[in-house]
Amino acid sequence: MTIQVAMLSYWHVHAEDYARQVQARPECRIAAVWDELPERGRAQAEKLGVPFYEDLEALLANPDIDAVVVDAPSSMHEEVLTAAAKAGKHIFTEKVLAITTEAADRIIQAVEESGKSFMISLPRLTHAANLQVKDIIDAGLLGDITYLRVRLAHDGGLPNQKSAEGWLPPHFYNKEQCGGGALIDLGCHPMYLAHYYLGMPEAVSAQFGFVTGREVEDNAVVTLRYPDGALAVVEAGFASRLSPFTLEVCGTEGCLMLDDFQFRFRSAKLGLGAQEGWVSPAKLPPAPPRPVDQWIDHMVNGTPTTISIGQGRALTQLMEAANLSAATGKTVSIGE
Repeated sequence: MTIQVAMLSYWHVHAEDYARQVQARPECRIAAVWDELPERGRAQAEKLGVPFYEDLEALLANPDIDAVVVDAPSSMHEEVLTAAAKAGKHIFTEKVLAITTEAADRIIQAVEESGKSFMISLPRLTHAANLQVKDIIDAGLLGDITYLRVRLAHDGGLPNQKSAEGWLPPHFYNKEQCGGGALIDLGCHPMYLAHYYLGMPEAVSAQFGFVTGREVEDNAVVTLRYPDGALAVVEAGFASRLSPFTLEVCGTEGCLMLDDFQFRFRSAKLGLGAQEGWVSPAKLPPAPPRPVDQWIDHMVNGTPTTISIGQGRALTQLMEAANLSAATGKTVSIGE
């Protein structure tokens, strides 16, 4: 039996990537398209050679559609995801889960009641190097973690040879649709990694910068404070050219450095000298399949997934706290 998948919106820049990933699986077929912008949706449906639905309700009422890939504006996630869940469809969605935690909780309730497969795209939780960092932390080689910093930035908001506005689509700077700027889009990745490594902080403090003068931030730094005294710094931006992904973790027994080019750490527990003690992992752990493939494997074979809807909720909660902190200039308690 072939799984019939509908693409729900091409708002997000990764929508076409997900469509290709679904099409690459012989168990799946893209069977329909809906988009909140009919012209865009019709063009994509024509490329795929499938029907376009102008009415989302009509698409979801089609019993032949088994699953949906949601790339609608973040502001529409609650509406689209809950409708798909209530229609009994399996769901794959782009991050963030929602703009507010209250909306995320309503989505989670609908998904749980549906009993269908759900996957949110948090792809760096499937990268072998990031999993190795977790193994090193959990093994205690760094001791008690005191400081973590994760940075991810690109030049999507800067002029280039093709466009004076940069390569990101203009709607990525629409505050109403996105719920923010660089942080709630690109910054999701360092934020969910910080949560993966250290858990939920007790307080969040954020500063936003507006380098290119857009409605939303294109430069962001967030500090997470933990009850044991640890601090984590999450950085994201749309206005940094040639900026590598960087991760730094420090603890009472060692330090770890990871970027696009090198992975090294040192630990007093290894019995090596402070200067000579840098080592690199001899072998990275096996990486799980990318999120789309985990979702499909779960639908087809019932294979467990490694990314949970709870991690999507935590990401929403942290983003909401950061946005509130930046807007008020105050540190925000997660309890709020």
